[in-house]
Amino acid sequence: MARSSSRARTARTLGLVSILIGLLMVLAGGVTWGMVSAKLAAENITVSKDAPMFAGAKVTGPLEAFVQADVIAGHALKATGGKTYAELAQDDPLRQTAMTASFLRSSLFTSVIAFGVALFAIGVGVLGIVLGWGLRSAASGSVEDVEARAPAAA
Repeated sequence: MARSSSRARTARTLGLVSILIGLLMVLAGGVTWGMVSAKLAAENITVSKDAPMFAGAKVTGPLEAFVQADVIAGHALKATGGKTYAELAQDDPLRQTAMTASFLRSSLFTSVIAFGVALFAIGVGVLGIVLGWGLRSAASGSVEDVEARAPAAA
């Protein structure tokens, strides 16, 4: 019975550690999401009027950033006659336009990735909390089962 009690205590401790790490991950993901959103909002980027969705909306989240990046790509290709930066001659003055568009798109896509990482951290955190709670619940149940089956001490 002492060995089962020790194992249950270890399982409860591991469950608590899992819950605490999960809470930390949820907090870190939430802070990251909020920080990226605030930094994007501070840039005062607005989704172009010709965007297929979110037209005129302020870029503060991953969907708006993704859509605006795609719109920038379309505008750049239109300005360069359908050529990308790599396809333009080195002395072509449109190369600067293509390079600027590429830089802006990369910046927006970096924020989209940051939102994804934040969401992933939140998801892993929630999973850690649920698994920790389940581990603690299972360990508590096993101690009760062992104690119920043990003969009463005289």
